Amino acid sequence: MGGSCRFEISRRNFTLKRVFWSSRKHGDGVLALEILRGKNGLLCIADLMSGFMSSPQQSARVSPVIETGATETDDREVSNCVMLSSKSDDHSLGYAGAFMEGHETAPIVLVHGIFGFGSQKMGHLSYWGGAEKQDDRILAPDLGALSSIHDRACELFYYLKGGTVDYGAERSQKYGHSRFGHTYHQGHYPEWDSKHPVHLVGHSTGAQVIRLLQNMLADKCFPGHDSTSADWVLSVTSLSGALNGTTRVYYDGIRAEDGKSMKSFSLLQVLRVGVLLYEWLDIPFLKRYYDFGFDHYNLQWHKAGITGLLDTLFNRSGPFVHDNWVLPDLSIQSSVELNKKLRTFDKTFYFSYATKGTKRWFSLWTLPGSIFSTHPLLFIRSLQICLWRHPEDLPLPYEGYRDEDWQDNDGALNTISQLYPCLPCVHSNCELGADLNDLKDGRVLQPGIWYYSTLVADHIYFIINRERAGVHFDVLYDNIFQRCRKQIKPSLISS
Repeated sequence: MGGSCRFEISRRNFTLKRVFWSSRKHGDGVLALEILRGKNGLLCIADLMSGFMSSPQQSARVSPVIETGATETDDREVSNCVMLSSKSDDHSLGYAGAFMEGHETAPIVLVHGIFGFGSQKMGHLSYWGGAEKQDDRILAPDLGALSSIHDRACELFYYLKGGTVDYGAERSQKYGHSRFGHTYHQGHYPEWDSKHPVHLVGHSTGAQVIRLLQNMLADKCFPGHDSTSADWVLSVTSLSGALNGTTRVYYDGIRAEDGKSMKSFSLLQVLRVGVLLYEWLDIPFLKRYYDFGFDHYNLQWHKAGITGLLDTLFNRSGPFVHDNWVLPDLSIQSSVELNKKLRTFDKTFYFSYATKGTKRWFSLWTLPGSIFSTHPLLFIRSLQICLWRHPEDLPLPYEGYRDEDWQDNDGALNTISQLYPCLPCVHSNCELGADLNDLKDGRVLQPGIWYYSTLVADHIYFIINRERAGVHFDVLYDNIFQRCRKQIKPSLISS
């Protein structure tokens, strides 16, 4: 694969030479950002627009779109689960392209991760560090902070389309909760369909939520919406995404034996009791401020009573009994099972920004890179992930598992999990570096392939506190948002 390089952004690796931008309100050249040669000699150009024709760096600017003359993607061998291989290894960015006519302003939907919150919660605090304010067509929904990936995907659909959240008759019966949840009297994008698609961006667990949602659209899983399809989604972007699970959950209290049940004494048991009490008390102003996402279990005191509270505390009912919450979904075993059902679609563009805060010391140990560059809340957790060893007396979570593959991490997720879906099958992928100078004419960015980059950062570097990441924050989100605005016309992709 030609032109592959690591996209590593850190204060010590690069010197910012120039940052400039034009008004985002202009339709032609919205933004230009560039980071030039850093201390390690790597030329890094982040999402430059070709509208600034007088710049001496004009030849380095590229537009990440398929050429207008392209009519079809490469032929791939496809299983019922994933794209297994490609006849061409030359997956890259092309120099020429066209804006998606009619889709230049398709909404970009930001989906938060575990313990996250949307724009309606936590007062004036932004989960996305204010990135959602960079464009008037960006949505930041509030989904269950601890509810399962499936339940959050359902909530996201009705948040956009409108209506009463339907978790499914079979699933609600299986897990012992109400079939219907919150009602969105007015959807945030009610015209959503294949002619009015969206871009989905997920951080952490949110990456699996948006992948599952697209697959549910393809499988027409929403009653009363028979015309849904995978084409309702233009692009999927994973930011520090939990695409293949994490070993972190085993430290927190998920049993390594099955990847679902909780240990009797663990951090997660403390969390479980706290969440159940919070839900049972149902204090209105607190619930408006923050919500764990278990209203469909009817855990509130005026519905469950004292008996209901005791049943949940003693694990006789509730979300923690049947493992229908997010932590079990994040184990490697559960991720393997989920990924068996999730496809990568050949008309959708896929991007992944993985984060890594560890490095190899003396060619012997993988440890956190620096106590100063890793957030204090994540440093110990990062060290624990580095030191995790799967118990020798237990079956491996998947065939071919090796501890050393899972040591690099960002303090919350293993870096290998964030690159692209690779368990149980490897989806078609291409490492997309930041140095675009070595591209040749005719090479194109293709749908149906996971393009990934690795950034030197911890798990929360690009959320919550914008000031912490500084200019790197703007570079990343401008890259994501402008990439979403520069996709190809749907008609250029063969069916």
